[in-house]
Order: sequence, then C-alpha cells, then structure tokens
Amino acid sequence: MENKDWKEECAVVGVYNVANAASMAYYSLFSMQHRGQEATGISSSNGEKIVTIKRKGLVTEVFDNESLSKLKGFSAIGHNRYSTAGEDSMADAQPIFARYDLGQVAIVHNGNLTNAKEIKQELIRDGAIFQSYMDTENLIHLIARAKQENLVDRIKEAILHLRGAFCFIILSRKKMFVIRDCNGFRPLSLGEIKNADGSVGYIVASETCAFDLVGAKYLRDVAPGEMLVFSQKGMQSYNIMPPNPYPCVFEYVYFARPDSHIYGNVVYNIRKAMGEELALENPIEADLVIPVPDSGVAAAIGYSQKSGIPFELGIIRNHYIGRTFIEPTQQIRELKVRLKLNPIKDLIENKRIIVIDDSIVRGTTSKQIVKILRDCGAKEIHMKISSPPTISPCYYGVDTPDISELISARMSNKEVCEFIGADSLSFLSLEGLKRSVGLKDYKFCQACFDGKYIL
Repeated sequence: MENKDWKEECAVVGVYNVANAASMAYYSLFSMQHRGQEATGISSSNGEKIVTIKRKGLVTEVFDNESLSKLKGFSAIGHNRYSTAGEDSMADAQPIFARYDLGQVAIVHNGNLTNAKEIKQELIRDGAIFQSYMDTENLIHLIARAKQENLVDRIKEAILHLRGAFCFIILSRKKMFVIRDCNGFRPLSLGEIKNADGSVGYIVASETCAFDLVGAKYLRDVAPGEMLVFSQKGMQSYNIMPPNPYPCVFEYVYFARPDSHIYGNVVYNIRKAMGEELALENPIEADLVIPVPDSGVAAAIGYSQKSGIPFELGIIRNHYIGRTFIEPTQQIRELKVRLKLNPIKDLIENKRIIVIDDSIVRGTTSKQIVKILRDCGAKEIHMKISSPPTISPCYYGVDTPDISELISARMSNKEVCEFIGADSLSFLSLEGLKRSVGLKDYKFCQACFDGKYIL
C-alpha cells in the first residue's frame, strides 16, 4: 500500500429486532475496523431510551463486557470513524445523539455532504447551535426544525436538503431508519438474521464482511435514493429520491475488504481481474511478481497467473504496529517504511522484480519501497499499479490529499517513474478498469482518475 493518505472511509452498522443488538453491532464494527481507526461508538435502544458510548480508539479498546452490558436493547447503531469533515475531537465521534420534540434520536453517517457549509450557515443564521464540526450534525437540526408530525416525514424533508455522499442510519427509541444518497456513492448492504425464537431481525452495514462474522444472510444492497424503515411491523421501503447510481469505483481498488461483496461483486475477484488486465496491457519479462502487502496481493496473483511469472511474497508486512507508534524523527525518516514492510533478500537478490500496488498518491512510499528492493540487490524493478493514475481529490467521503500533493496530477508517468527510482512504471487504464469490473452498465464515479465530478 502506497502511503496514501487515502484514509479509509467510515463504517456504519445498524441492527434491529435482535436480542443484545449492541453486541452484534460491536462484532460488525470489529470486522470493518479497516474503514476507520480514529474513534468508535454504539447507540442502543430498549424501546424507552437510547444509550450511547463512544470514545477515541479501536473497537476492542473502546468496548468490553462492562460497557456492552450498559447498551441494552433490541436495536443498535454503530460507527467507526476517520475524519472526512470535522476536527480530531470527541465532539466529532459518532453516533450523534440528541433530544428533540419527538423524543430521542441517534445518527451515524458514512460519506461527505458537499453542501454542508451552506446548510450550516443558514441554520446558524436561524439560531441553531452546533456542538461539533461534523457535516452530519446538519441532519439533526434539519429533522428537529421540520414541521411534520412524524419522524418518517421529517427525515424525508430533511434529506431533500442534502447533496453529496451519505449513508445514514438513524435510531429512534422504537424504530431504525436507513437512507442512501441517490448516487449510491458509498456502499450499504442489507442482511437478515434468524433469531432463536424464529423471528426475523435485520442488519445494515457498509460491508458484507460484517454479515459473515455475525451469521447474517445477505439480502441485497440498499438502493440509491432508498429509505428503509424498521419497526415492530417489519421493514418498509420508500424511494425518496430519483436514483442516479454512480458508486465509487475506488471501493474495488482499495477501500473494501477483499472478502466483501460490493455493488454485487466479490472484491477479491475484481482486484484479481485488475491484475490480469494489467498483465495484458503491460507485459514485461521478469523473474518474480511480488505485491506491496496487503493491498496489492490480489492484483499480483492475477498478474502472475495471466503472465505466467511466478508469484512470491517478497515483502513481509508487520501487522502489529499500533496507532500510537512513535513517528520516526527526521534523522531516521529513511527507516519509516521498514517499520511496516521488510523484504526477503534471498528472494529478491539478482532478480528482475515486478512490484504490484493498487495506487500511487504522493509517491514517497513507493520511492522507499524501490530503494529497499535495490538495497537487497534487485537487478530490475518494474512498478505496476492496478488502477489508473490518481489525478484529482475526492469530495464524496474520502479524505484524499490536495491536488498539489497528487504526484500524477503534476508529473508525467515518466517523471513519476524517475522520482520513485523504478526501471519502469505502468498503470492500469480506465478501459482496463472497466473490463475488470465486468459490468455491462459501467457507470461508476471515477473522479479521482478522470477529474469528472458528478456533483
């Protein structure tokens, strides 16, 4: 993984009509820890009140048996956070809880509202007081100020004010509401849970890997523009916005876990197909194909199988470096990449090496990887990237660097190759990415690759 400052997107989960719903939310968040490691939280309802626990840290650091025992109830929502909008503070951790004229409500959100500043300024002019920097808090105020008598209609009205990427899960004392934006930028899936008494419960999560862990059955994706309402009467579906699907293709490239189903496909298969396409588009003679772990593994397998060049795990990743590991000083910055990645010299020495990674953002880590392979005696180093060059930042829920920091936005491929010190550098084409996904109606948001923004 190139040191991307692609911070993983947030993860959301909602569980309804399940005993000890908070425990199921906990395990779901654990399975989606890769989407955010800054803070985590769960709100639960027993039908009378909502209880929320949230703190900075990983899921296993924030919750234990004692804290989960306080989260009683048949419904729960949860969130793993990384910051797309907002500051690094506990006020910006989710779920957001509020009391208003209809009772209590808690909200979790994955995405980024592109008109959040305008809405916030208007609300403040009307007297609203904000407690956080999060764009998510806009929805609380919009719901509270709506004139409708029931929460369903208030949510419908509030949502129509929003633009951008959003997957919202809203918990009231007795119901749960799920909304996905009309473009379906971020993934959101619906699953079913068979309870011991024969009743049916439901789970909604950012990735289906959450379903696998808790034994839920995947039913379908929440449709773009759809709102689901869960109550003791069951599940109801409303189309509250005309759908115009443009899901984020970078979920396939990097964000999602390989074992998840995203937009109807297994992520691992798509990444492997990207490697196969890369081999067809960019053949070269070499002795070994090695991935940058862990993000380049599936594509490297695909490249190896299509090219016939042997696959080896020539770089080993240390998975046990915690979030609080001390940042190296300027004097030992050259060692930074070795904290996580260490090559196997006996495999690499005097070999022509193809190195597969999923993307290059700033190029600094790719440069360090090439250097450590050179230091191990690699004869040739050919860097191949299983996605197109990243030339534009994302505004739909991914915290990408400014365009001035994107190396492919300011350098040609030849210049990037010279910067990282490789013998050659090649990227998968947009057409190759389209073939890898394999969908006839290819209509993804690929603004990071082509600069064409949907909104």
